[in-house]
Amino acid sequence: MTAQRLPDGIARTRARRIPAVALAAAGALLPVLLAVAAPLLAPADPSAGQLADRLLDPGSAGHLLGTDSQGRDLLSRLLWAARPSLTAGLLPVAVAGLAGALVGIAAGLGGRATEQALLRTLDVLYAFPGVLLAIAVATLLTPGLGSTVLALSVVLTPAVARVAFTETRRIRSAEFLEAARVSGATWPALVLRQVLPVVAPVVLVYATSLVGLAIVYAAGLSFLGLGVAPPAPEWGAMLDELRPALFTHPWLAAIPALVILAVSVLFNSLGETLRPRVGDGTEAAR
Repeated sequence: MTAQRLPDGIARTRARRIPAVALAAAGALLPVLLAVAAPLLAPADPSAGQLADRLLDPGSAGHLLGTDSQGRDLLSRLLWAARPSLTAGLLPVAVAGLAGALVGIAAGLGGRATEQALLRTLDVLYAFPGVLLAIAVATLLTPGLGSTVLALSVVLTPAVARVAFTETRRIRSAEFLEAARVSGATWPALVLRQVLPVVAPVVLVYATSLVGLAIVYAAGLSFLGLGVAPPAPEWGAMLDELRPALFTHPWLAAIPALVILAVSVLFNSLGETLRPRVGDGTEAAR
């Protein structure tokens, strides 16, 4: 029996049953799953290399993506490098999301003096370009994953706090908050039960859009020697290690950069897909 083709209208209706946000979430989840499964998927030891096999081109026997300047398998190193690279992208966003939400809510619900003190302090940090602030903080610390997380948390918190403050200010005169105050709700209860359920979704969506930026910043710190230090695999450090081969083996040098770009785009796409469903906090962060 020949399969019948569905009418275009029905086909489009069925296609819409798969929401765009689910596809974007699946795309963002993919690199996380690859990082978790790195011990199972990596074809070789990421730290073991053979100088006789150095700088093999992609597609070489036994090395699907080639090898680096020390003969180490690039695919294995990319998979293992996903762990610190994604940690440096996700953990600072989580820290900044929590800290920024608390600071923004405190500024929005506090008095005039509290609001001005918190906002002016954030403005001082927000006035610096993110890259320069991250470099400045990381320079004061010992290079490593912890330093990267701390530096990026400092960079991202002011923007998240601005979003939380704007949303809190929008609802601080709402009737449900006035009713809670009149009923004798304490400040913690007011925040946890009334304000946070309104502010959290907006902060979450905005924070999701920051993951890609954090991954790029983390890679930049490692590229400069301020993040995860070699020989541990990390995408930015791998890019730095392959930099001398840029003119002789450009594809090898481009592979870590393409991975950084692809993963950051996946997380940005998730943020852009979620934004219309919750609200746009981008303008508040500017």
